[in-house]
Amino acid sequence: MSSLLKEEMQRVLFRPEGQRLVEFIEIEEPSQGRHFLCVSVLKNKAVQLCIVRCQKSQQSSKSASKKSQTKRSTFQDSYKRTEVWSLQDLNLVDGRDPDVDDPCFLLHFDKVRSVTAITCSAKYALVRALVALSDQHCQRALTLRNFDWAYITPTSFYSNRGDCVVLMQICFYAFNLVCLSMCPVPLD
Repeated sequence: MSSLLKEEMQRVLFRPEGQRLVEFIEIEEPSQGRHFLCVSVLKNKAVQLCIVRCQKSQQSSKSASKKSQTKRSTFQDSYKRTEVWSLQDLNLVDGRDPDVDDPCFLLHFDKVRSVTAITCSAKYALVRALVALSDQHCQRALTLRNFDWAYITPTSFYSNRGDCVVLMQICFYAFNLVCLSMCPVPLD
């Protein structure tokens, strides 16, 4: 579903302006409709963050035949950018508390923008993309605070392949613990 959504947003909103959508996450906002925090790369290689609001709009069309007087009603998503920032203007990303599974984080531009992702893993996926894009396009390290670094920086086992690898690593450790707990202990 997310890949179809990404393709549609790329086709409708980003490609006409010569941008490439790199990463997006769904976020919670007080206004109606679905909202996404999107990261895109412009033609001049500048990186842009934007809040995109998705609303369903109803369109009705008449049937093509002369005899039929039926109207067809279709719902179509319409996308609109509500806020736009440059990655160059991002001073700090604050995860608030690295020890709590909290999907909320703060983006420090000239003003602080609070963002609540749908899941904590989405928050980390976005931050990983921002770190990589900042290194690649801005030639500077992105300042991060209050994040669990094991989920952001690549290690020998985890090398930016996403949350599946992290989940596999956790399952591997859990399996080892179960195996060790089943080993007989000598009672001398």
